[in-house]
Amino acid sequence: MAACGGILALAAAVPGARAAEADAMALLKGMTSYVSAQQELSFRFDADLEVVTSDQQRLTLASSGSVSLDRPGRIRFSRSSGFADLESVFDGSTFTLLGKNANVYMQVPIKGSLETLVDELKDKYRRPLPAADLLLPKAYAELTEGVTDVKDLGSGVVGGVECDHLAFRKKDVDFQIWIAQGDRPYPCRYVITSRTVPRSPQYSIQVSDWKTGSAAVGQNFSFVPPAGARAISHDELKTIKSMGELPSNYILKGNP
Repeated sequence: MAACGGILALAAAVPGARAAEADAMALLKGMTSYVSAQQELSFRFDADLEVVTSDQQRLTLASSGSVSLDRPGRIRFSRSSGFADLESVFDGSTFTLLGKNANVYMQVPIKGSLETLVDELKDKYRRPLPAADLLLPKAYAELTEGVTDVKDLGSGVVGGVECDHLAFRKKDVDFQIWIAQGDRPYPCRYVITSRTVPRSPQYSIQVSDWKTGSAAVGQNFSFVPPAGARAISHDELKTIKSMGELPSNYILKGNP
């Protein structure tokens, strides 16, 4: 017990010196500047979304996918899990969401940049893009707004890549980020912890196969419906379980 207590005390005493804070902020700034400067990029990801049940059990939903981006306003991304297989395409004027399991797709007109798309999907359709806040030109301002504590935790290794490990605290959330060391400081892992929900569930995303410029893959942003695919409205989308954010056997608290 004494040894365990010592470990806990050591963990709680991670220093937050101003020099370390300045280094952490500089590393985060360097990452966001590097990412926003990439005209073309692509990567694969593995994501974990934690949910808390009504009896306070914490469960994890795992998914994988890919993202391809061509600034200022074209993106293709996919996400596959045990209950959904989705692909989305934005060509600067139209957003398309394809549900491969149900072979249906929804299209809505959205004109503008990636930033416009991300805001509209999040605010109007409640469909945030994976790790989108790391890809936008305003990423540094968004990530650091309201930060109350900053820690530089030294080095860590993610997927075989040595990274700088940073931790930040805001009023309602904590987040950690692991940034690849060297001349390609891309985000290797990003973890968000909600402190306002019981048992503090997390969302985490781990990035792999990071490519930029002419090496970026998936740079086709036109949508061609698969054979037999049916167009649906946004209202109908809500009724198709295989296109939801949760498996069909999960029921949100307060819903029938």
